[in-house]
Amino acid sequence: MFDWLRNWRQRRILERSAITPQQWSTVFAVLPVLSGLTNDEKSRLQNLAILFLHDKVFSGAQGFVVTPRVSHLIALQACLPVLNLGLGCYAGWSEIIVYPSGFSPTRTYTDEAGVVHRERDNLSGESWQRGPVILAGDAVAQAGVIDGHNLVIHEFAHKLDMQNGVANGFPPLHPEMQTAAWVEAFSNGFSDLQGKCSKGRSHEIDCYAATAPAEFFAVLSEIFFERPAVIQRHYADIYELLRQYYRQDTFVRLSEHEK
Repeated sequence: MFDWLRNWRQRRILERSAITPQQWSTVFAVLPVLSGLTNDEKSRLQNLAILFLHDKVFSGAQGFVVTPRVSHLIALQACLPVLNLGLGCYAGWSEIIVYPSGFSPTRTYTDEAGVVHRERDNLSGESWQRGPVILAGDAVAQAGVIDGHNLVIHEFAHKLDMQNGVANGFPPLHPEMQTAAWVEAFSNGFSDLQGKCSKGRSHEIDCYAATAPAEFFAVLSEIFFERPAVIQRHYADIYELLRQYYRQDTFVRLSEHEK
């Protein structure tokens, strides 16, 4: 009964979408991260994006105006990781807030001695547990460059990670996946990257990934969708686990596209 109602609702939303094929074509054309998708995959991704746009609220901060183009750019990139997982992974929250550029929230905490501290961080994105995803508009606009950095995918990877209740680099795995294999591969990879970064060695993976297991998962997710060969070279076992988790083989997909 509930499945029928959900499917009926989704069909109605898709049928009533006012976004034109030309608008979708324009946005697809400026997102090379979508290169190599089959026509069927593009169609499914577009449908997910329409449903995503219907269910989420976009808000501009500090005077930023969220245009249809900006929301479409975000929706397609946010839905790419869940192309074969479903929008249920993004349930339980509703808002995406877009700033013009990086933002500096002030945080207050009390240390063990009872002293209250106030800190200001410079951020380009943030994901809150059961709260909004916050993005910098200028970073969203840079999505047309394939460099292994993708703010939208990074922040939405945190949302996937948080399905277990906290961002710790360990999202809910599929039944056929082995927990022990994930823990071993990601723990070893994280330690390896920490060691290389602590010694100042140049590396194809941003050392921000070495700051916490949650960031390791999010950064490698960015690379998985943009430059999967990098993960293949350095952490082949992690690539295989990400392939199983996202149910996408980006290395093959992008390699075939480049031929």
